[in-house]
Amino acid sequence: MKKHLLLLIIIFLTTLNIKAQNTYDFMRLDMSARAGALAGSFVSNNDDPDVIFYNPAGMQLLADNPVSFSFVKHLLDINLASLSYSTEFEDIGRFGAAVKYINYGTFKGADENGSPTSDFSAGEVAFILGYANQLDENFYYGSNVKFIYSGIEKYSSSAIAFDVGLHYAVPSQQINIGFSILNIGTQLSSYISTKEELPLDFVIGISKKLEYLPVRLSLDFHKLNEERDDFVEKLKAFTVGAEFTLSKTLRLRFGYDNEKRTELKIGSFAGIAGFNVGLGALISEYRFDYGFSSMGPIGDLHRISISTTL
Repeated sequence: MKKHLLLLIIIFLTTLNIKAQNTYDFMRLDMSARAGALAGSFVSNNDDPDVIFYNPAGMQLLADNPVSFSFVKHLLDINLASLSYSTEFEDIGRFGAAVKYINYGTFKGADENGSPTSDFSAGEVAFILGYANQLDENFYYGSNVKFIYSGIEKYSSSAIAFDVGLHYAVPSQQINIGFSILNIGTQLSSYISTKEELPLDFVIGISKKLEYLPVRLSLDFHKLNEERDDFVEKLKAFTVGAEFTLSKTLRLRFGYDNEKRTELKIGSFAGIAGFNVGLGALISEYRFDYGFSSMGPIGDLHRISISTTL
């Protein structure tokens, strides 16, 4: 265990001064209603098919052939949807596939003089193929390859990206530790002539199921690669989640996103920005999840997910 934890710490420390850029920012959005309710504290997850979006290594701990569909009602006319699936190949490892889509709605077109032209739409999509396997006892690794496409009116761009992840489990203490590097890649084609960088993200997190209470707590640190003024500032992009098992069929979830609460303040007022809540219900062989996320005075996000095993 000690050597595995040392490896995670070394990787963590070497990521702290790598700069992140921003484009295709829809890749950062939480799709899963369960993950969204936990404020995105999901890098150490090991029992949900949507872990492919957060840490491909977590797929290796999944059982059977899980599939999940999610829909997100964002602000205004922005809608998102995702689909994820994985299956195990004996003596080879677990393979996963997923798609993530966002539609920004329809816009009124106008020329440089303000005269109306035809309406146009905008949207982005990412296709993901993943692989996970066991590295050592209770130690797992995984990777994704992504093809990303973005289109607005007659312009478009595309990119290729990769994710890599590690997952370490301590079954005796019901602890899971996850680390992932998301969106390593480059644009294949740009909108016009200037290429942009992808939303590179280094995430590390831990989760633990409490021994005497029916709750699993999780803590993630995001954007560890971004330049900050000091070490403490680097840790301000953290999320906290709590999942309560109310019964065999019902779960209640809460989450807090520290960075979102800071960014969404208007003056000194933030409302309940950064706070999230959700509910999960197991009905027959299907799990239904709902997640609510507050954006403060700006509005709210609503997520629904349906998952099962094929």
